[in-house]
Amino acid sequence: MTVTAESIARAHERIAPHVHRTPVMTSRRIDAIAGADLVFKCENLQRMGAFKARGAFNAVLGLSAEDAARGVYTHSSGNHGAALALAARERGIPAWVVMPQNAAGPKQSAVEAYGAEVVHCAPTLAAREEAAREVGARTGAAFIHPYDNEQVIAGQGTAALELIEQAAGLEAVTCPIGGGGLLSGTAIATRWLAAGARVIGTEPEGADDAARSFRTRTLTPLTTPETIADGLRASLSERTFRIMLDNVDAVLTTPESAIVDAMRLIWTALKIVVEPSAAVPLAAILENPEAVAGKRVGVILTGGNVDLDALPWR
Repeated sequence: MTVTAESIARAHERIAPHVHRTPVMTSRRIDAIAGADLVFKCENLQRMGAFKARGAFNAVLGLSAEDAARGVYTHSSGNHGAALALAARERGIPAWVVMPQNAAGPKQSAVEAYGAEVVHCAPTLAAREEAAREVGARTGAAFIHPYDNEQVIAGQGTAALELIEQAAGLEAVTCPIGGGGLLSGTAIATRWLAAGARVIGTEPEGADDAARSFRTRTLTPLTTPETIADGLRASLSERTFRIMLDNVDAVLTTPESAIVDAMRLIWTALKIVVEPSAAVPLAAILENPEAVAGKRVGVILTGGNVDLDALPWR
């Protein structure tokens, strides 16, 4: 399977009974600061608090009955794990989630609350992958990668599909980049439904593998990501890298201080809770205003699963 406009449309139909059609919001205050007309797609109000529900439900519901019966597993710093746990619970199958020991407490609690078994590992990609291989060998469950999975990418693309339906005349669409699943789905959906709109990826300066890979056109994995945006500490896969090269117009980066400021601005101006990763697109816009000056821009707010006991401005 290749991710196409048609596969995103099928994903949207498949997951519709299981996920929210999240609202869009605007703020004249933020528009004045940004010098652009911004429309925010509020995936922080999605089930389990993040866009990840879309990809997880599409992947889990797409499994055959025989494969599903053995359960599903993944590795995740939080949101994908919670989304997979929720989707598995609704299909009535077991789930295992490998999580780094330093994953945010509320995200670990959410995975457990949805009924999945949490398997802890050291906070490195190598440790996550090794622990996941052990879970797969022990359980025989189906592996649902957080982003290097075509069903997951197609599901993530449904957020942009809805955004473009809800906000006419978009001239650009932007989202954050972790492993690139959301960016891939967003880019394909935007090329299909809003062909003239630019697709802009955004990421922290401390986890800028996509920006470097985009600039050199050579896949450059992260080594030691350093960012408050814990959901963006993953590296692009070969699949998401190729989709990015073929469909994305620009990748912008932002320093940590700007992420904190943008997160606080969203809380105060839109009156909604978002996590640091979700604030990265706005931070990047405010750091690079010339990229969207005067344009109507769709911004995907990816999630709202923030640790209220560790707010970054405290």
